[in-house]
Amino acid sequence: MNKIITLLLLIFVWSCNTSEKKKENQKQLPAIVQAKTPILNLEEANRLAQLPLHCMDTEYPNKLNQTIGSADDLQSPKALHPAFYGCFDWHSAVHGHWSLVSLLKQFPELEHADDIKSKLLQNMSKENIMAEVAYFYGKHNTSYERTYGWAWLLKLAEELHTWDDPTARTLEANLQPLTDLIVGKYIEFLPKLNYPIRVGEHPNTAFGLSFAYDYAITVGHDELKTMIEKRAKDFYLNDKECPLSWEPSGFDFLSPCLEEAAIMKRVLPKEEFKTWFADFFPQLKDKNFQLETGKVSDRTDGKLVHLDGVNFSRAWSLNAIAQELPEYQHLKNIANQHINYSLPSIVGDSYEGGHWLGSFAIYALNSVDND
Repeated sequence: MNKIITLLLLIFVWSCNTSEKKKENQKQLPAIVQAKTPILNLEEANRLAQLPLHCMDTEYPNKLNQTIGSADDLQSPKALHPAFYGCFDWHSAVHGHWSLVSLLKQFPELEHADDIKSKLLQNMSKENIMAEVAYFYGKHNTSYERTYGWAWLLKLAEELHTWDDPTARTLEANLQPLTDLIVGKYIEFLPKLNYPIRVGEHPNTAFGLSFAYDYAITVGHDELKTMIEKRAKDFYLNDKECPLSWEPSGFDFLSPCLEEAAIMKRVLPKEEFKTWFADFFPQLKDKNFQLETGKVSDRTDGKLVHLDGVNFSRAWSLNAIAQELPEYQHLKNIANQHINYSLPSIVGDSYEGGHWLGSFAIYALNSVDND
């Protein structure tokens, strides 16, 4: 009898301790804070336009990322890339031009709009774009900027295609040979890629597929669209329980988990995506789910400032996932928190972030639903 009483007491004590621990854990959860919805208005657009305007003609410092085949390859950035030579590297120059096109399309009254158009026409002249095309035909340059720079080039082409302005028609026509070349490179490369690249930096496969898919949908390029749908499913359809707690790593500017979810949101029918996403990210359906922003310790460090980028790219992925899915609308608040953390710091700061972060901020702000 004494043993039974002792056992019951132990069970009671254990039950009380467990209950108390649950209460403590519940108390430790911070309350959900509704973030202010960031808005890209004319004032913000003029502020962000300063970044690409400052860097698109800034030739040095420059990271060429080239393989030197001979002394003939040792030329200045502007000689090698007469269209996209500024902003520290080729891909940043490309998306710097995208930034200005995006802002002009949304805000025709943007400060110095006519001067910006003139500069775009000067840099993206027919002759300069043909020189860029020729660079990709160099013996050592066939995989140049694969696939991050490729993706941004198609995003620039897409933005021009959807901009109803005479300047856009000239720029789109000038860019078309390089656009066609990049589309061809995607179609050639994707069947050869046996495994997706899941890093949080430039080679990330999911990011590269997303922007290329957007272009294919916008211009009606069925071959590229079908290719991306097939390869995305090959790469990601069987993935489950992505380890978001492992992110971000110290230099990430993309979220491998969220970028993957964003491309699958694009290529899968809604109900099929919801089933896939419930297995891939079960925790995100919880309306109390929270995700800490990436913290930047030193914005003068070109690698550490990547964490501002991860905040913007997480935001655009979360907003893409939540679109037209009522059960995931709470993710928009997390997206807003991420944008609000990094947006105030990117203008007037060091060149290490300024040469590229404006584009990330604009794309993130474009993803915000202000309704």
